[in-house]
Amino acid sequence: MLIDTHCHIAGDEFAEDLDLVVDRARAAGVERAICILDATTRVEFDRVPRVREAWPAVRFAAGVHPHHAGKVDAGRVRDVVAAAVDEVGAVAVGEIGLDYHYDFSPRETQRAVFGAQVVLAVERHLPVVIHTREADADTLAVLDESGQGRVRGVFHCFTGDQALAEAAIARGFHLSFSGIVSFPRAGALREVAAWVPADRWLVETDSPYLSPAPHRGGRNEPARVARVLEVLAEVRGLSLAQARAQAQANAEAVFDGVGPTGSAR
Repeated sequence: MLIDTHCHIAGDEFAEDLDLVVDRARAAGVERAICILDATTRVEFDRVPRVREAWPAVRFAAGVHPHHAGKVDAGRVRDVVAAAVDEVGAVAVGEIGLDYHYDFSPRETQRAVFGAQVVLAVERHLPVVIHTREADADTLAVLDESGQGRVRGVFHCFTGDQALAEAAIARGFHLSFSGIVSFPRAGALREVAAWVPADRWLVETDSPYLSPAPHRGGRNEPARVARVLEVLAEVRGLSLAQARAQAQANAEAVFDGVGPTGSAR
């Protein structure tokens, strides 16, 4: 069983052909997925019943993305995200974190909103799904301060260097690799993918973004997580069957409720 551990199939990009997208995923051996919802975007939550109808095995994560941190008062974010988590039976809080590349929200606000969500995740015994871009030191600092050594989860769409990889692993996190790992110039990232401990890597698409080679430039979708798995198998010297089994075991270890007998909370 292959799990796309991060996709956005409740977004506008899939509203017209979701059934076909799910059919292609299943044909590619992708039996389950985690759909990421932003707690400030009501339309995504309104689409949850439709997503579940199309793909009953899908599970959800919910949180406030750093791009949208300015949309919610930091003092209220815990309640907002807690309600979102409860509404969909989320298996994780996310995606959350810091993005200093675009700075769509003030950095201080991003840190406050991120920290509040980490606290909530610890309280709920849920993993976090981390988005970090050009903010490595502050991301680790918030996790340390707000998580108090008890927060776990995944650095999604990992594109960091060896130092960040080692820091994340040392804190008990997993690294999730997307289609970027297949790009010709991503040699350094493939080295990290080869290095990461066997029980600490995941695969994802981040659909509709980041289609892997040779599909770059088009809309990504969960079926293409199979291509990401191929790259991980190659760089780690595994057969596809071995890589698939390891990816499944790792996903199940992080996210309660995504295994064959799992159910939404």
